[in-house]
Amino acid sequence: MMDRMHEECGVFGIWGHPEAAQLTYYGLYALQHRGQESAGIASIDEMTMHNHRGMGLVTEVFGGDRLKDLRGHAAVGHVRYSTTGDSRLANAQPLVFSYHQGNMALAHNGNLVNAMTIRDRLERQGSIFQSTSDTEVVAHLIARGGYPSVIENVRDSMAMIKGGYAFVILVDDALIAMRDPQGLRPMALGRLGDAYVVASETCAFDTVGATFLRDVEPGEMIMITSEGLHTERFADASRKALCTFEYIYFARPDSDIDGYNVHMVRKHLGKILAREAPIEADVVIGVPDSSISAAIGYAEESRIPYEIGLIKNKYSGRTFIQPSQELRNLGVRLKLSAVRKIVDQKRVVMVDDSLVRGTTSARLVTLLREAGATEVHVRISSPPVKHSCFYGIDTSAREELIAAQKSVDEIRDFIGADSLSFMTEDAMLTAFGVERGKPHGFCNACFTGLYPTEVYQTNKRALERQVKV
Repeated sequence: MMDRMHEECGVFGIWGHPEAAQLTYYGLYALQHRGQESAGIASIDEMTMHNHRGMGLVTEVFGGDRLKDLRGHAAVGHVRYSTTGDSRLANAQPLVFSYHQGNMALAHNGNLVNAMTIRDRLERQGSIFQSTSDTEVVAHLIARGGYPSVIENVRDSMAMIKGGYAFVILVDDALIAMRDPQGLRPMALGRLGDAYVVASETCAFDTVGATFLRDVEPGEMIMITSEGLHTERFADASRKALCTFEYIYFARPDSDIDGYNVHMVRKHLGKILAREAPIEADVVIGVPDSSISAAIGYAEESRIPYEIGLIKNKYSGRTFIQPSQELRNLGVRLKLSAVRKIVDQKRVVMVDDSLVRGTTSARLVTLLREAGATEVHVRISSPPVKHSCFYGIDTSAREELIAAQKSVDEIRDFIGADSLSFMTEDAMLTAFGVERGKPHGFCNACFTGLYPTEVYQTNKRALERQVKV
């Protein structure tokens, strides 16, 4: 069981460039942090669709001459970390289909909360599914649509689904991009010469040399064809609810999402945390990599020196082999090690972005004490995670979330810290300029249990039972 929340995936699409697949490769490389389980690219060359997908990192899946076979002026790509659907090649995306209206490739970031309900109905009507991914549900809805054009069938299908999602769909004559009506999952639009680009994060635009135009609006469908770009609303954006964890943990610090730079938000959260939870200490450190910005903010506000007290081994990720049982608790040392000269005989403030199950925090506190820290004070730049997410984030079942079972003092004792403080929801929202107690456009359901859409009970029970790997 992972002691971190994981984003499900990242998507990238481009239309109108002779090297579409190659640029998609680089775009996916920039989005690799959003999913390391599988990767895939589909391209369209006149009326022929080419695709390749595989398990592993982008560089592993597209080694050798794989990209040479992906010809065409348009492409969509995907990196995946599974939350709904098994970890196997059949669930890797983009999912590619050939049906009565032509070719279609779908790539999806997020989770559809009513996918199981729709799938049950479709199976009873004779549909045969090749994967356990909720993305295939949308493909079936589009293929079964009764309208003469793909665009109309896509629009009609979107009216049936609920949840958090960002879709890119490539068909013979168009690239379609959509964002859910609440804006739970991010998506941006860019330009590269005469080509248009869409991606989960703007960091992908920087990598391929594209210019950011704007964010895709909640409930918006963008159609890009040889005639240019057309946009329309497929749903009313009645209540915007962008996931705050995109800023706290998931997105790259150099990305801009809905007008906010991720690094600046994290740094501001650290400053607020220093004011909310001050402590006398000698050094401030962050847990690499996502907590560094918040740690810098905490140090600046508290005027306690910031130091690099933990070093991350970037090669220990997905290729890590589980050790024998007697060495299992030492696994954290393969990923993080303490800088003894920095923390020895020091009172340390360790800033982290979240605390999910508590096991990693406990091991890090022990690691710092073994390196000579006299005190370890843990500061978390988000509120306690007490509820599961159903919108495309891999969270533990609620009974495994430590904040849902223990008080702050009990969590402090569990992780072995001298003190522990979390960010409050109101304080967190001030980092976005929201006045305390005022309405806002963010989803904080994992902190509050207040979900912005209906959570279907069959889907909820399945996700609560699911054991993540």
